Amino acid sequence: MHVDHLTFAAGPDGLKAEVERLGDLLGAKFRDGGFHPRFGTRNNILPLADDRYLEVVEVLEHPAAEKAPFGQAVRARSEMGGGWLGWVVSVPDLAPYEIRLGREAVIGSRHFPDGRLLEWQQIGVKGLIADPQLPYFIRWTSDESVLPKALHGDLQLAELEISGNEERVEAWIGAEVDGAFDGINIRFTAPNGQPGLVAATFNTPNGLVRI
Repeated sequence: MHVDHLTFAAGPDGLKAEVERLGDLLGAKFRDGGFHPRFGTRNNILPLADDRYLEVVEVLEHPAAEKAPFGQAVRARSEMGGGWLGWVVSVPDLAPYEIRLGREAVIGSRHFPDGRLLEWQQIGVKGLIADPQLPYFIRWTSDESVLPKALHGDLQLAELEISGNEERVEAWIGAEVDGAFDGINIRFTAPNGQPGLVAATFNTPNGLVRI
């Protein structure tokens, strides 16, 4: 079980402006991640250390965006002004989560600008929509050579600040968080407030940056 990536929804100024703003804060440059045809979204990605990455995602005027839970989630967060949508955990087998949630994982794909295809399976986005403190789960099915997490960067995810309840998150993922999870400090705040991913702190060449 691995904290795979974080998702940030673009605000009213759009994807390009958002990645420029975040890139300036982190001292790094995002790259074009491509188009998600099944979700009606597109993203830019920033490689992180420890086989992780940060994505900034934007919903498109596309039929899939109206039907796919991920497209719906991105649109809703963007219409609120943009910001952290959530965190994503990769696992080697989604079957236990399919059984527990009573539904099958959906297939996701992304076409890179150079035409390569990246594919995966995911489940739990509906849980994220209902309770934004919860991550959703992903299993990569493409060759490792095209995986975003195969990219390495000088930036390291140090901490996640989550408004919510630790016991609720532990029950959802089926593992103990206990202040730290997969090498990341997990800090819970405001258990009675609006749940969700509040902030992420990164180790950068210029010191700690909290977004």
